[in-house]
Amino acid sequence: MVKNSFISVISQKENTENRGSVEFQVFTFTSKISILTSHLQLHKKDSSSQRGLRKILGKRQRLLAYLSKKNRERYKKLIAELDIREIKTR
Repeated sequence: MVKNSFISVISQKENTENRGSVEFQVFTFTSKISILTSHLQLHKKDSSSQRGLRKILGKRQRLLAYLSKKNRERYKKLIAELDIREIKTR
């Protein structure tokens, strides 16, 4: 349900469904992260889920770094919409 509402917001902005956009990918990773986090609160010793969570976090971090380099305005807007922390830059 949440994913469908975000798809409609993006499609209204771009007039097409662009599921390959960085914003959409970051949103899907963020929703998967929240699901896995709630799962790991119940099942603390599920190491395979912990590994999956770390992989998804890395993918999201790389996408956010890419977006930050290419278009800082879109990056700032996405960070504000999803209420996530800004990435650390070196």
